Order: sequence, then structure tokens, then C-alpha cells
Amino acid sequence: MSINTKYKPDITVQDYSAKPMIDKVELSKLKLHTDDGGNFLEIFRISDSQVEGLKTSFEVQQVSLSVMYPSVVKAYHVHQHQDDLWFVPPSHRLLVNLHDVREGSATFDQHMRLVLGGGEARLLRIPAGVAHGVKNCYHQTMFLFYATNQQFNPQAPDEQRLPWDRFGADLWELSKG
Repeated sequence: MSINTKYKPDITVQDYSAKPMIDKVELSKLKLHTDDGGNFLEIFRISDSQVEGLKTSFEVQQVSLSVMYPSVVKAYHVHQHQDDLWFVPPSHRLLVNLHDVREGSATFDQHMRLVLGGGEARLLRIPAGVAHGVKNCYHQTMFLFYATNQQFNPQAPDEQRLPWDRFGADLWELSKG
């Protein structure tokens, strides 16, 4: 069978290649145990304040929950000193955008776009100097759990902001096609 020439100019092929990673960003797959009664998931283990299984040291100083209503964008944040460790439950789904703004980084100005949750159990480590944001593209409230290696200090917050659309408003839209 051949496709009519009328449609050929519009035909594309989806890119299935591995997406490039930003230097020192870690995306770790977790083991989700499922049975007929539900699921069990160990998000991370802590020994002597250190998260086990990460490539680089991460001392947990604070654990937080962000409740995100439909259509909310929380972006972009960038920290000078703080690393984040993000988790979205598999039953939820959030769109994440990362951009390397670290001067001298091997991946300076590189962008990553990914979904957390969406049936998968993964941890995302975001190092200091990588701008990060998240959007709830869906019609129900979603949760983002995160640990940080610095405690939040409202008198001297290690949180700088960039405009939500600094790297393109289209990055926050769902893929169509």
C-alpha cells in the first residue's frame, strides 16, 4: 500500500532516540511492587542523612509537598547552592522542564523536557544551577514530593526566578501528534 502524495509532505516520524541529559542531573528508576491489592513503592532510603543509590552525595535537610492544581506552571526556579530530589507518584503526571544555566558546565544552555509520574516511579535529582519548573497539564490536582539538601530560609532564600516562558512557551504545551 502506498500513501497518497497529497499527505506525504506532512508525514513525519516520531523521534525514539535517547534524549540528552544535563550534566549531573540524575533520573533513577524505582521498583514499583504491584499486586491485586494495590502498589508499594520505596521512594528512597536514608543512611546517616544521605540518600542511598545516588551517584553523588545528597544529604536530606527538608522534605516538602507541592500540590498543583490543573494548568498551574511553577517555573523557573534556580538555586545557587541547593540540589532538589523530585518524585511524582506513578498515578499522577507532571511535565518537567530543566535548563542548564551554569557558567562553564559541560552542558551549558542544554534543555531537558520530561514527564514524571505517568505510570512510572522515578526520582529526579536537579543540581544547583539548573533552572527547573513543572506544569500540571491535566484536569485533576497532582502532587510533587521533593527533598532538598538545604533548609529553606525565608530571610535569605536560595531561590532565584526566571520567567516561566524564558526558554519558550511551547515547552509547556502537551505534544500533539
